[in-house]
Amino acid sequence: MQGQPAHPDQRPGRTGRAGRHPVRVRGHPQPGGERLMFHDLPGWGEVPTPAGGFRLSPVRLPADLELLAGWMNDPEVDEFWQLAGPPAVTERHVRAQLDGDGRSVPCLGLLDGAPMSYWEVYRADLDPLAGHYPARPHDTGVHLLLGPAASRGRGLGGHLLAALADLVLRQRPRCERVVAEPDIRNRRSVRAFERAGFRATAELHLPDKRAALMVRERDSTPA
Repeated sequence: MQGQPAHPDQRPGRTGRAGRHPVRVRGHPQPGGERLMFHDLPGWGEVPTPAGGFRLSPVRLPADLELLAGWMNDPEVDEFWQLAGPPAVTERHVRAQLDGDGRSVPCLGLLDGAPMSYWEVYRADLDPLAGHYPARPHDTGVHLLLGPAASRGRGLGGHLLAALADLVLRQRPRCERVVAEPDIRNRRSVRAFERAGFRATAELHLPDKRAALMVRERDSTPA
């Protein structure tokens, strides 16, 4: 099960040309004390899943680069992420988020302590994606790829997406929805989101793909 990187308008296309940059937003606290961005994500902790204890660990460069670049060069991953190539390709993509204002946080997903997935948790309402659907304040977006091939095709994606959505909604009380926009060709990904309590609400014509807008409402439960 594969997702798609955040900020698709920023991601180099097949020609290697970078797109436009999103509007910059300051990461100041909002009224009520909640931060705009995800500076508190390292403290979210571990959650139980049927496959084991799951937690997010923000990506560290250069320590995690070899692992991530190896996953990105898997043809099944590259079909949707399009980040195959030397490690510098993956590094540029990840560092753009690490050097940003916290609106998008790249993470390793650890299952019982072992890194086995890559995640991007981002403010969808502040992303170029918000220009393509009726975004609400504090909508939180998520992208996922399962790294090891052995982790794919056995329902693990649905379990982890359900756990992550529960975690986001618990940690961010002003967020009412978790959203995602997998490529409509990626039926495995769409099914995993559905098992995690997301529902397809629209088809989006994004600059680089046709996507299914998947939405998990706060009161939704996994199938």
